[in-house]
Amino acid sequence: MRTLGVVLAGGLSHRFGSNKAEAMFEGRSLLDHTIAALRPHCDTVAIVGRRVGGEPAIEDWPGPGHGPLGGLAGALAYASEHGFAQVLSVPVDCIFLPLDIRDALEPAPSYLESQPVIGLWPVASRACLEQMLTEHDKRAVRAFADRIGARAVATRFAPPNVNTPDDLARLLRTSSAL
Repeated sequence: MRTLGVVLAGGLSHRFGSNKAEAMFEGRSLLDHTIAALRPHCDTVAIVGRRVGGEPAIEDWPGPGHGPLGGLAGALAYASEHGFAQVLSVPVDCIFLPLDIRDALEPAPSYLESQPVIGLWPVASRACLEQMLTEHDKRAVRAFADRIGARAVATRFAPPNVNTPDDLARLLRTSSAL
């Protein structure tokens, strides 16, 4: 089953105070780390919300300002138009992924209970998400997951969550202690 891996990187980084995707971690940007972490788990990697290097760029649907669901809707549209069956989504600060993440999330639809933006979403859920974005005020990933009957998957994996410069500093301290 062809899987499109997407890095959701279109956020405004309000709490971070600068472009979080470009923040440096161990000599490379968070975005570069996340692309590298995602690549082994999918057939193609694309970036949602920005153009970077040679990776395919996907725009949020129906446009910017709809949070992670807008990015996911854009990714599902792209996947549908390019022959993918499902989308594996991760946020731009998910610089580590366990080797068994895809196995843990199969079959789609499913998401990590601790971080619902990390999920495996069937392309068939595209219409439901587009309807949700145009007709409903509730724009949470868990609300979308509930609408399509997605499973919440509990794992031991604790995904990084870098929302502030202090979070990044804490991640740097933790990684240098290993």
